Amino acid sequence: MDIFQIALILATFLCSVVGGFLMAFSIVVMPGIKNLNDGEFIRAFQAIDRVIQNGQALFMIFWVGSIIALVITAVLAVGELDTIGWIFMTLAVLTYLIGVQLPTIRINIPLNNILQTLNVDEMDEAEQQMARTNFEAKWVKWNVIRTAFSNITALLLILLLFLQ
Repeated sequence: MDIFQIALILATFLCSVVGGFLMAFSIVVMPGIKNLNDGEFIRAFQAIDRVIQNGQALFMIFWVGSIIALVITAVLAVGELDTIGWIFMTLAVLTYLIGVQLPTIRINIPLNNILQTLNVDEMDEAEQQMARTNFEAKWVKWNVIRTAFSNITALLLILLLFLQ
């Protein structure tokens, strides 16, 4: 087993874990807190997001590590892969960076940051409802998109492992 294969295994593992994390939000976390009233919903999401925003070490290792491992794997793939393999590698990198990381940076994190600024105790019910309305549907939609693209990335990487 050479360094490229080790990097590919690591990238596949880390991207798969991120895909599972995003899927857990799509199918468990957000549906679970959906039934809360507006104030409870905001508080619950703030609490969950605060764990991540406070630099939860394992989350950061997996999230940032997946990006680093995937890029390193792509660099190491030069000269290692045939045309089909290179197409899979290129699609995996583009899918992950554009379909997962870009929406995270441009949409989901900014929405999280807006929600973090709110003090539910100082808001009336109409303000809570408006805050949730401005957040929930857009955040959920883009998380589903990120989930799909992260799982496509994992599938491409798994297929690439089989081509080795």
